[in-house]
Amino acid sequence: MNLSMRSAGSLNRERTLAMPELSLHNIDRISRDIGREEITFSHLLDELIDHVCCDVENEMNKGLTFDEAYSSVKNRIGRGRLKEIQEETLFAVDTKYRKMKNLMKISGTAGTIMFGFAALFKIQHFAGAGILMTLAAFLLAFLFLPSALAVLWKESHSSKRLFLFISGFFAGMLFILGTLFKIQHWPGAGLILGFSALLGLIFFIPVLFATRMKEQPDKAKKPVYILGAAGTILFAAGMLFKMQHWPLATLLMALGIIILGVLAFPWYTWLSWREEQHVNSKFLFMVIASVVIVVPCALLNLNLQRNYNTGYYIQQGQQQNIYSTLQVSIQSRLNQYRDSVSFPIMDQLHSQTEKLLNIVSGIQEKMVAESEGRPGVPALSPTQVINTEFGRVIDYNLLSKPMLTDPVKNFLLPGCTSRDELTAAAEEYKINISEMMKGKDITAYTRLLDPAAFLPGDDNNGSGVSLMSGLHSLELMKNSLLTFESFMLYSIVNN
Repeated sequence: MNLSMRSAGSLNRERTLAMPELSLHNIDRISRDIGREEITFSHLLDELIDHVCCDVENEMNKGLTFDEAYSSVKNRIGRGRLKEIQEETLFAVDTKYRKMKNLMKISGTAGTIMFGFAALFKIQHFAGAGILMTLAAFLLAFLFLPSALAVLWKESHSSKRLFLFISGFFAGMLFILGTLFKIQHWPGAGLILGFSALLGLIFFIPVLFATRMKEQPDKAKKPVYILGAAGTILFAAGMLFKMQHWPLATLLMALGIIILGVLAFPWYTWLSWREEQHVNSKFLFMVIASVVIVVPCALLNLNLQRNYNTGYYIQQGQQQNIYSTLQVSIQSRLNQYRDSVSFPIMDQLHSQTEKLLNIVSGIQEKMVAESEGRPGVPALSPTQVINTEFGRVIDYNLLSKPMLTDPVKNFLLPGCTSRDELTAAAEEYKINISEMMKGKDITAYTRLLDPAAFLPGDDNNGSGVSLMSGLHSLELMKNSLLTFESFMLYSIVNN
């Protein structure tokens, strides 16, 4: 007979049969254990306590001690079964709970499936990936999570856990929306993900840890929970730092993985093995979560940095090759027409271009010096800047902090002194070239000389730009200047 449907009368009749009786201490222990299951439905708590007491007394009637009888009854009931009985009872008698539970199941299942297909469509570049992902995020963030919060509150009615539920709800909602914004390349993605990580790190994980510590009767497992919380916080902080391109991201993630994988998980496994006769579902879930979520996520992010940098190294090398090729071509043309009537104009054009290129290269060197030095103290003569036959160039493979964002904030965003000087120099260059090339309209080519075409437009768009990306933008601008000069020299020669 289902425990939740057993009547109080039948339970009381069982207690009247001749059998060993429980002491008040034993009944109090059973009551405390069942109370920890968060049975909040009216009268159900008393019914379950009465039923368990009767079952224990039945076992004791077979000659078992209280501890043996109680252990047998708990094994027969199974872990979490009492909570399931309450859920089944609520589902049967509470219409609002039933609707919220169904909404939670449907929206959670539909949202997860849609997210899976959206990821597949995104990878395969099929049409509709963005729409699927947006709908999935809406279902999970605005239907699944609110209904799950309502169901958890209905099942527990625990004011002590209310803050835990709310912090987890907002952290989850912001994470889903931030992921959507990040994949769709919408503005504000980094800010949303940052708030999500901060909520999880500052509120949700610490509160969850404190709750588990209070509810854990086994003192031997408490150090494991401390290690698990510390490892989780470090790993989550590393993920946040990685997304925001902050320093120490790899170190934090590595420490989190070591604490979780090398210390906490093996220790928890040993403690569970020692006290459990067979593997339970919670342990299996921990193994699967560790393998499927933590390990691939860590490897992906640790390798992503190397792949990201490697891609930039290739692009920077290609831009430097283009730069040297254009320099050789321009110098060859100047040498070819050194004795011509047009050479003075050509030489003047070349001098003006070199002046602007030196300003761009100077900004690059300042950015490298700031990244390689200490906060507020740029490095003197950084080894990453080397002299070549084409001038001073940067060896990008030697950069120690390629993902640092401060140099872009301090040198390339609108309002920065270096950015203003570069803009003013580019305007002066355009004016001088227009005067030299009288009778020729160069308006169509002035886009190649505009710093705004290569650099971040405002603080919101540029605050998260890495050093490598900023240096790459300046390399593109230098090559555009040389391309413009090469075309102007060709026009002068033809005229």
